Amino acid sequence: MKKKNKVAIIGVGFVGSSIAYALAMRNVADEIVLIDMIKDKVDGEVLDIAHGIAEIGDTKIYQGEYPDCKGADLVIVGAGRGRKPGESRLDLTMDNINIAGSVVDGLKPYYDGVIMVVANPVDILAQKISEKIGQTNGKVFGTGCMLDTSRFLRAIANYVGTPIAEVEGFIVGEHTDAQIALWSHVSVCGMPIADYCSANGIEWNADVAADIAQRTKTMGADIIKRKARTHYGIATSVCYLADAVLNDKKIIASVASPMHGEFGAEGVSMSVPSIVGAGGVEKKIIEGWTPEEEQAFAASAAGLMKFSADL
Repeated sequence: MKKKNKVAIIGVGFVGSSIAYALAMRNVADEIVLIDMIKDKVDGEVLDIAHGIAEIGDTKIYQGEYPDCKGADLVIVGAGRGRKPGESRLDLTMDNINIAGSVVDGLKPYYDGVIMVVANPVDILAQKISEKIGQTNGKVFGTGCMLDTSRFLRAIANYVGTPIAEVEGFIVGEHTDAQIALWSHVSVCGMPIADYCSANGIEWNADVAADIAQRTKTMGADIIKRKARTHYGIATSVCYLADAVLNDKKIIASVASPMHGEFGAEGVSMSVPSIVGAGGVEKKIIEGWTPEEEQAFAASAAGLMKFSADL
């Protein structure tokens, strides 16, 4: 019999509630506890989600407090204010660092398991939470470039005209405009993208690659400009990662965890392809990068380290 699992979500705004809905719809979690300061809103989310799952699952969902995190298999931290039109993710930094600190203070007496950080700026918050809670070994990780990677693969699939399932690749580095497209690891139908395009009469050159990478960088801001927020895409990404943690599926995803000297990065969390399982980020996979990709990552790391040192 499958072991029952429990997930706690701290912060139940648009992102947190969308994550809860995705987990319930996919039957990923057997028990979901929602924690937020705005109690009436959480009650409404609980009722709304619970009313929709009678025919497809029996997930138990309820409002709770920090002590209810005891015994959870995963805690998802989405607490923080969202990005406004025209703001960068880094514009949120100080407000959300303060919120993250209070979350750790509330959580630490009751929980020492895997923590997934979703709130932005996710790289910085993942690092700050990992340090404050005393877990810098990958047990605390951020969604990082997971959503950027999904957007990247969608853009490639649209360009070459294949289902997204046939495209593999990663965005690495920061979940900011400094993100890096890891073209050396991009394949379509099992072939390097340049070879696939050549074999199928599709134009492929540096300008095409740069255009796809640039559009990937701006997709989040473009969505916010149109509807003031993003929440569905990240919710499905979190659901995928949660399934890997709860069921120890050992997936490979570009998520942010503390760096320990890789490409000169130290004391910051950044995204690289990583094996994600029951222990959180269990191993980073950084083999096979080109010298140019390594240099770009090192430059991004240097900038993030300098920025973080002033916080």
